Amino acid sequence: MARIAGVNIPTNKRVEIALTYIHGIGPSMAREITDKVGISRERRVQDLSDAEVIQIRETIDADYMVEGDLRREVSMNIKRLMDLGCYRGLRHRKHLPVRGQRTHTNARTRKGPAKPIAGKKK
Repeated sequence: MARIAGVNIPTNKRVEIALTYIHGIGPSMAREITDKVGISRERRVQDLSDAEVIQIRETIDADYMVEGDLRREVSMNIKRLMDLGCYRGLRHRKHLPVRGQRTHTNARTRKGPAKPIAGKKK
């Protein structure tokens, strides 16, 4: 099992798919990394040599922000908005949708399960 950016990537999947298991790397970025390193996208992780895994790891470390650093930056950005007290920060603070979605109905993912209101029959 190859370990890249602190994540064990699955060995029986294609390199392009396996790289998406790393937080901050999606399909297009995985394609870009495999092209940059010069590895065929169809190859499986188990078929890669140690040198190729090291090459992928060095490319990701040098050129991309992934995993812990990315999570830290995102959380710091959210904390900054909350400290400023801007509209988006207030929405984050109240655990409501931030990007203009309706909240009268829906928004259950963000708000959590519905809380029953006492005495509201009819």
